[in-house]
This record gives sequence, structure tokens and C-alpha cells, in this order.
Amino acid sequence: MDARENTLNCIHFNKPEYIPMCFAIITSCWDSYPKDFLIEQMASHKLLFPDFNESEFVIPEHPITVLAGKPYIDPWGCRWETAIDGIMGVVTKHPLENWDDFENFSPPDPDKTTNWEPIDWESKTPPAVFREELCSADIGHGHTFLKLTDIRGYQNIIFDMADEHPKLYGLIDMIEEFNAKLLCNYLKYFEVEAMGFAEDLGMQNGPMLSPQYFRKYIKPSYQRLMAIARKAGCIINMHSDGDIKSLVGDLTESGVDVINLQDLVNGIDWIKDNLTGKVCVDLDIDRQMITAQGTPEQIDALIREEVEKLGSKNGGLMMIHGLYPGVPLENVKALMDAMERYSTFYS
Repeated sequence: MDARENTLNCIHFNKPEYIPMCFAIITSCWDSYPKDFLIEQMASHKLLFPDFNESEFVIPEHPITVLAGKPYIDPWGCRWETAIDGIMGVVTKHPLENWDDFENFSPPDPDKTTNWEPIDWESKTPPAVFREELCSADIGHGHTFLKLTDIRGYQNIIFDMADEHPKLYGLIDMIEEFNAKLLCNYLKYFEVEAMGFAEDLGMQNGPMLSPQYFRKYIKPSYQRLMAIARKAGCIINMHSDGDIKSLVGDLTESGVDVINLQDLVNGIDWIKDNLTGKVCVDLDIDRQMITAQGTPEQIDALIREEVEKLGSKNGGLMMIHGLYPGVPLENVKALMDAMERYSTFYS
């Protein structure tokens, strides 16, 4: 079966031939690693980089949203700044820090822009943000809860929730209406098979907001937005960094087909006990501990353990690693080797 059929079979627990593996190299890595090394690894790992052609490869440029020393104003009016080219920064100016400005605050136009940048719906191809082998789209990382924190500030929005601020509901409705129209544009202009809903909800320990607040303020929007995509026949993919154990039940109830969550911060055994066989797990491989500070042998053991505990001949397990600067060269190679080696563990 081809890569597309294999991935669909994995998602639907229909006995894929191998575990779909994805290795994402963020643009800042091209400033931090020897370029020849990265190119050599991409050329020698055909499963991870099936379409790589060294003679045609062009080193990717940093998006305008992540340029050091050059603040970026997103379509909602939030000012972003980063200290390292290619790595997402932080919001340094929230356009609605004061609720007194709400009457004059308006959303961007989803016919002209996404949550992050302008778009020409008639000509632009949607980015393959889920899996390259599927026609996929995403309404924009940080589309609801994080959008509230970008616009108001994290502390402000948590206090708003605690105080049940009457204007909070108006802002949530504004964001949801924009996202719904954006979602409908993706469905109108592209044959989207998989729709992504990427939003970091977790911290190192526990979620960024209480399950109570998530259910009251955020989950209803999730459910309505995901229902639009599901009605159109899309696979629903949800990504979140951090510890989201206390929110996973709410996410799966919202209609998620694939959940992309981090391995060690949530716990391999916890994921096994609570998710395997129930929803397709797109496992986000550790970027904090073993891959950055361990040995090649420990990396191999980690990937094997995850495949053994979370995988099955029936499918339901995909794996992804996002490479950031700081991982030793030998660990980069060891990780690529292990992902390819264990992709056929159940074949």
C-alpha cells in the first residue's frame, strides 16, 4: 500500500503495513547544525524523507513570523518577538489588555487571512501540517484558548474566567466565528482529508487552565468547530504540548480521531492505559530529556519501548519528532535510525 493508504489504515485501525513516522526539522536547525550533516541524514533515511532529492533541495528560509529582532504583528494585532531565528517567540503586546478597548476591537477577515498570515484562497495550496501524504489543513496553532491569551494576556484571561467577565463570552464568540469561517474556506477551496486543531493546553505538570474552565469556556467551541470538519468527512487531528492527562477525556469526547501528545510528560504507561485502542495516538517523541541529554542506546530503547507498549498490528500508533537545536549529532542520527528500524516492528 502507498503512504496515504498506510496512514489511513493506521488511523482507522485497519492493519497498516508499518508505523507512520515523521521527522520535522525546524528552520533554526539549519543555522545550528552542519548543513552537510542534515542533508546526509535526510538522503540516507528514505522512510522519513521519501521525497527528498538532494539535487533539488533548497534550505528552507525562516518564516517572517519567527525572525529575531523583527517583531511580527499577527492578523489579530498581537505583537510577537523571538530571540532566535526560526523558533516561535512570545507575545510582547496584547491588543486587548484593557476591556475598555473591546468596543473598538474587531477580528481579521477570514476571506483574506488565516490566524497567522494573509492567504489567497484562489491560488494558495494549504500547508501539509498533519501528514504530507494526506491533504491536510489546520485552522492555526493556538486557535481558541491560546488566542484568548494572546489577545488578553494569560493572567488576564484566567482572571476573566474566574470572574465570569461578561465581555469574555463576546470575545470567545468572535474568535469562534472567525475560526468557523476560516474552516469553511479550507473546506470550500481544498479537498481537505484531515483538519488539524493545534493548541497547546499543557504545562510541565498539569494543564494551563483547569478542566472546569476548559469545559465551561473552551470545549463548546472545540465541539462546534470539529463538528463542521467532521460533517465534511475530515479526520480530526488534535495537537497539544504539555501534560494534558486531565483534559484528554474532553478532547476525545469532542470528536478527535488522532491525538498528538507528548510522550514522557504524559507518561508512556498512562497513554497505554488510557488511549491505546480507543483513538489513534500520534506520539510526540521527547525533546527535553533522552533525545537531548541521553545516549544513542537510550534513544533506541525509548523508541522500542514506545512501539512495544503503544503499537499494534491493527494500527493506532504514529510517531513524530520535531528537531530543535541542541540535540547532539549522534543523537539525531540515532533517533532517525530508531524511528525507521521500529516502524516495521509489527509488520
